[in-house]
Amino acid sequence: MEMSREKLCASKAEGSSDSGYHCSACHDDEEWGNTSRGRSKSRSLSASPALGSTKEFRRTRSLHGPCPVTTFGPKACMLQNPKTIMHIQDPASQRLTWNKPPKSVLVIKKIRDASLLQPFKELCVYLTEENNMIVYVEKKVLEDPAIANDENFGPVKKKFCTFREDYDDISNQIDFIICLGGDGTLLYASSLFQGSVPPVMAFHLGSLGFLTPFNFENFQSQVTQVIEGNAALVLRSRLKVKVVKEHREKMTVQNGIEENGVVSANLEKEVGKQIMQYQVLNEVVVDRGPSSYLSNVDVFLNGHLITTVQGDGVIVSTPTGSTAYAAAAGASMIHPNVPAIMITPICPHSLSFRPIVVPAGVELKIMLSPDARNTAWVSFDGRKRQEICHGDSISITTSCYPLPSICFRDPVSDWFESLAECLHWNVRKKQNNFAVEEEEF
Repeated sequence: MEMSREKLCASKAEGSSDSGYHCSACHDDEEWGNTSRGRSKSRSLSASPALGSTKEFRRTRSLHGPCPVTTFGPKACMLQNPKTIMHIQDPASQRLTWNKPPKSVLVIKKIRDASLLQPFKELCVYLTEENNMIVYVEKKVLEDPAIANDENFGPVKKKFCTFREDYDDISNQIDFIICLGGDGTLLYASSLFQGSVPPVMAFHLGSLGFLTPFNFENFQSQVTQVIEGNAALVLRSRLKVKVVKEHREKMTVQNGIEENGVVSANLEKEVGKQIMQYQVLNEVVVDRGPSSYLSNVDVFLNGHLITTVQGDGVIVSTPTGSTAYAAAAGASMIHPNVPAIMITPICPHSLSFRPIVVPAGVELKIMLSPDARNTAWVSFDGRKRQEICHGDSISITTSCYPLPSICFRDPVSDWFESLAECLHWNVRKKQNNFAVEEEEF
């Protein structure tokens, strides 16, 4: 009996000894119980009914199903990783709130669209005169003759703060954004903020409107609700893209802008290399460009070669971008709250090459294959198109700066309504039912 007690004490001492990793789930830490959303400290799936009840494993309102249990049996547990890419919150609980009342707003208007002039003027008058807000407008928007020659709009226009893309940094001066136009205005708003993005309120005044849930008829009450902080949010994940190019020619810098139009602040010069970084909301597209040959690029996942794409190219998209170019190429459509990255081939020269979904946070790397006959071209949300040669690489992972898009109702209702109204998802004539025949007597 004494021997068994000594062994038991020794095992307890070993279990309570300090180590480099302390699992609060295994050691019944009080803090773990407090951060587990009201669950008890016992989180083991193998616990007997006498030790724990099924109420501990309640289903949440999250789109991702039950919260995962991180202990496996009496001894095993999940190693806690401090390098978390992004935190996935319950979509039903994502609400907008302000630490301080918003004072500045960026109004983005679709260029060369005469139908947006009157809504633009009404919105700016409402923001400046009735809400006393500072309105930021891109300089080329005010250069429109219909706005520049409008004398009645002159007093309001003088209150604007203007900026120029790729020249002026307004990332720390904007409290929230209002987009007037189609989905392209939201993509443009994302490109202006390479770090944290203010909340975006998008009005449907364009052609498709999949990402713009608000109608402009009652804009006063809707904008007021946003200013008061009464709105739901959907966090649209973005891709952090790094393009590394072999330095082949000397580039001169004039007024902080490179010759290819990229802001020099986003360029890092290394010995013989040039590095550019982008934040992408929809997709990164690698294609064969004007060449008649098949594209031949290698795709790596966390350093391992997973496949070689032979075809017209490949699309790496976010869940938001899954309903754009990826859907046209035959991929599935993913809700924006699902943490994932989609890889979709463009016209692959293989019948078995199907689109795949990989976890958010993995690092993808795309390079030209050593035996590729030609170069490739890459674009980011349809912009910044550039050539990729041998030795160049494109690294893609999930960004820690999502785009907070303000919902009209909630993330689920808005998304399915957009599928039905914009893409006519599962819209068809219904099958006729059988006519009820009268029984013969």
